[in-house]
Amino acid sequence: MAAARVFKVEFRIAVAQRILNGESVSSLSSRYKIKRSVLYRWRDSYREKGKAGFGQPRGPRPGAKRNAIAKPSTTAHERIVELERRLGRMAMENDFLRRAFKRVKEARWKNNAPGEARCTEK
Repeated sequence: MAAARVFKVEFRIAVAQRILNGESVSSLSSRYKIKRSVLYRWRDSYREKGKAGFGQPRGPRPGAKRNAIAKPSTTAHERIVELERRLGRMAMENDFLRRAFKRVKEARWKNNAPGEARCTEK
């Protein structure tokens, strides 16, 4: 997986200005190897907030692990609530899988009944 590229604020502003001045997003995308959706986001941010639109860091990327480690600012109570929520979700998943495996086992048992066509899988 390639490392994410980080562009300087001045570069992003310059590209956004070029788009607003009528330059093709597709040509800029091809030239700089930047996704068009990113360029449109830069344009919109610059149009709405000007240079200030590029000073604020964005949140985590969509694929980033969420809730992997509690933030240091969370209280012990909040951490307990979070862990209990996770435990409840995992218990539900385990119950679902346990029932699913039971159904599969029963279906295989029925398929391997005496006098019936036998399943070749074990």
